[in-house]
Amino acid sequence: MLIHRGLDELQPLPNAVVTSGTFDGVHRGHQTILARLTEIARSSGGESVLITYWPHPRTVLSNDSMDLKLLTTLDEKIELLEQAGVDHLVVIPFTRAFSELSSAEYIQQVLIDKIGTHKLVIGYDHRFGRDREGGFDYIQAHQDEYGFGVEEIPRQDIEAVGVSSSRIRAALEAGNVDTANRLLGRPYSLSGTIVKGRQLGRTIGFPTANLQVDDPVKLIPANGVYAVDVLYAGQKFSGMLNIGYRPTVAGTHQTIETYIFDFDKDIYGEHLTLQFRAFLRPEQKFDGLSALVNQLKQDEAAARRLLV
Repeated sequence: MLIHRGLDELQPLPNAVVTSGTFDGVHRGHQTILARLTEIARSSGGESVLITYWPHPRTVLSNDSMDLKLLTTLDEKIELLEQAGVDHLVVIPFTRAFSELSSAEYIQQVLIDKIGTHKLVIGYDHRFGRDREGGFDYIQAHQDEYGFGVEEIPRQDIEAVGVSSSRIRAALEAGNVDTANRLLGRPYSLSGTIVKGRQLGRTIGFPTANLQVDDPVKLIPANGVYAVDVLYAGQKFSGMLNIGYRPTVAGTHQTIETYIFDFDKDIYGEHLTLQFRAFLRPEQKFDGLSALVNQLKQDEAAARRLLV
């Protein structure tokens, strides 16, 4: 997949089959669009092109931008789109000035002048241009003028999978990993660097890797204990994860701590990825370390059973 960061150096393609959107999560609904995009490109001898925007438009335009958390970082989105078989990814820096383009300006300046769109593939509710004024009906009415065709993915095809990025966010914020993973079509993941914490875990027989997430806009699931797969240095391990404030030991800030099963290595400063497999229990305060250790042993046994 070729990645084009911005439009300045982009040259029109001879037979571009294009879609656009934020594609946060690259979930099963998105995958329906991508499958059709790549199918059309292959059958017509063209190249598939996906236009996305970074930062997320809501972080630029909305008053609640500080509250918006995303399912995928830009790097994660790039990896997922490459796996989906997209030929070209165009990442447009989203600014207020860009948001002021009318639908006609967007079509002419981006889809025609910069990309050379031959066919546009969009979801049934996709809108573009200032105040979301453009859509399927507008392009279909002007396709002779613009010189490219448009195909809309039917509403029933998208709704058949019953998925949206907002629904997945809500599931993760409630700790409902099963629903989130089903809608994503894969386990939800967090990636980051291992940093030093208070190192209390090793004193009670549960040494943990303290994760500092790569991107502050990444959504952190609900506080609690989870069964996770741990991807490190090309290998996969099993583990259990605690997200929360560690009330039993008077924690003062949220941490993301993973006890990796059957693992004994100093990995401070190294990078790993956690894949959420199951929610085990909410975070809770115990009456002392002994009670905490007893519960952790039960959590480990439950996680090992789930991760077989």
